[in-house]
Amino acid sequence: MTQVDFRPVEKATRSTAGEVGRIGVAILFIVGVIVFTGAAFGHVEQAYLLIAAAVIGGYMALNIGANDVANNVGPAVGSMAMTMATAIGIAAVFEAAGAIIAGGDVVDTVKNGIIDPDSIGDPQIFVWVMLGSLLGAALWLNIATFMGAPVSTTHAIVGGVLGGGVASSGWAIVNWDVMGSIAMSWVISPLVGGLIAAGTLYLLKRTVLFRDEPVDAATRVVPLLIAVMAWAFTTYLALKGLSNLVSISFPVALLGGLVIAVITYAVVRPMVIRAAPGLTQDTEGVNSLFTIPLICAAALLSFAHGANDVANAVGPLAGIVEVLDGGAAGGEAGIPLWVLVIGAVGISVGLALFGPRLIRTVGSEITDLDRSRAFCIALAAAVTVIVASQLGLPVSSTHVALGGIFGVGFLREFLDDRMNRAIEKVLRAHRDDTDFAKVEGMLEAFREARPEDKRRMLDTLQEMGPEAVITAAQGKKLRKALKRQLVRRSHILKIASAWVITVPVAGLLSALFFFALRGMLLP
Repeated sequence: MTQVDFRPVEKATRSTAGEVGRIGVAILFIVGVIVFTGAAFGHVEQAYLLIAAAVIGGYMALNIGANDVANNVGPAVGSMAMTMATAIGIAAVFEAAGAIIAGGDVVDTVKNGIIDPDSIGDPQIFVWVMLGSLLGAALWLNIATFMGAPVSTTHAIVGGVLGGGVASSGWAIVNWDVMGSIAMSWVISPLVGGLIAAGTLYLLKRTVLFRDEPVDAATRVVPLLIAVMAWAFTTYLALKGLSNLVSISFPVALLGGLVIAVITYAVVRPMVIRAAPGLTQDTEGVNSLFTIPLICAAALLSFAHGANDVANAVGPLAGIVEVLDGGAAGGEAGIPLWVLVIGAVGISVGLALFGPRLIRTVGSEITDLDRSRAFCIALAAAVTVIVASQLGLPVSSTHVALGGIFGVGFLREFLDDRMNRAIEKVLRAHRDDTDFAKVEGMLEAFREARPEDKRRMLDTLQEMGPEAVITAAQGKKLRKALKRQLVRRSHILKIASAWVITVPVAGLLSALFFFALRGMLLP
């Protein structure tokens, strides 16, 4: 009798059950939002609209957590500095803390932004525009997360507001200067982030990883890099995370960051010196020094992200609350605490339930990351946002982080190609050897040689001149065989395409939802 293997069926069943469970928890969160908003605002004349807005804002927050937070913790998880569960726990706590503690800035919902609310006129239509904007942006984020494409939630809500505004009042309502800046950020953000991350990694390789005794070199260089990170993150948090609590100028933030950097260097360098004797003199030994800085970077990035991007979920909701409470459309809407809590909890729940997929994409599916590479990406994210904000350049933190990952990956390909050319020189020197095992052993010895030994070997080959030449065809064939792609090209196309269509797709969805709402709610 033939025995049927049910293991594939059981595996699929477990996967489906897990997905259903996650959706169930998300639905419970939405139900909680409905119950709270209904109980607290049932007396409002149009309570049903306020409840609908709170539900859509909560749905948007879930999708922000599922998609955008991966950029903060993905590199740390991919480099094995922390587990997935630890990363989700840290990010959830710090995202919520950033949203509640520092996310209460007065939000100028749309005035002087994407659209001019004065062109809308009717507060009721303004409410429909905001509802359609939130729903369109949230649905696009949901689709992007399902596709495994990390996108900018800020661009999604911008596209949503744009689409809803155009649907209500025509193209004249659009602030094209702002839209031009957003289009610029598609190029500027990943390019600058990639250059800074790649430059930092190259500096680390030249000063530490390519040395004969890399851990000894790390005792001098790594504390400086960690101090620079402390400087960057202190300035970043002061400007982007705590500006909602107190007004801090750039010079003050920079000076405060410098003070923290000096203290950090004074504390970290003795710790690194004490740890060095117990570490192996290789890349793994150096990487272990970046574990704690990476965990701190993930927490700080999450705090700053929660403080800033919670407005993408609850900013339009705050505008709706203002209107339904008798205010004017487009006024400065202070975000109430209960609205912030919906955003904060929604982001954390969305991260915990649906974030792992994008965390894996960012952390390990684009290029292989170790802790030194992940450190360079985190540092680049903070430095790029600071520099760009002071130069008035529009950047997206999502695009910066992913640009850093691509930059690190392409630098690895460049250095790998240089290594292949060095191997080609080794083969040229042994072109007449008929013993393949001998040549193979020479190649392995070259790959494993210390940096100083490699330099001496190459200098010797250089001195041999014409005697170490193989034909151009042989060299081309050899380079093709040795060449490796360390960045997955399919991810470049998918992510870049998602970035480009985020604004128009979110805008189109929002316009459709606006027309649907107007059709349902008009008498």
